[in-house]
Amino acid sequence: MSVFKEVNAKEAKTIISGADLLVLDMRDAHSYQEGHIEGAMLAHDRLVESLIRKKDFERPVIIYCFHGNSSKDLAELFGRSGFKSVFSLTGGFVAWKKTNVS
Repeated sequence: MSVFKEVNAKEAKTIISGADLLVLDMRDAHSYQEGHIEGAMLAHDRLVESLIRKKDFERPVIIYCFHGNSSKDLAELFGRSGFKSVFSLTGGFVAWKKTNVS
């Protein structure tokens, strides 16, 4: 059983618009500064450790990277750490940009 769900950009937009959730951007700082999903935080190691230590397991988490591959690993970590609603954005920020205006 998977501890996270993959969602496309349209599904992610719906989730983001309707919940108090964490949106984590796994890309490098330069890419993040050039553009990111509104409200997203840059997922550096200290932030990830801090969020997991807080144990706010009921808060949904959406994670994305460039193309939707690396985000699966971090989504797996959050899911195995106890978060109940964890999502990885299929196609990553590239797919988001094609579907949405950030």
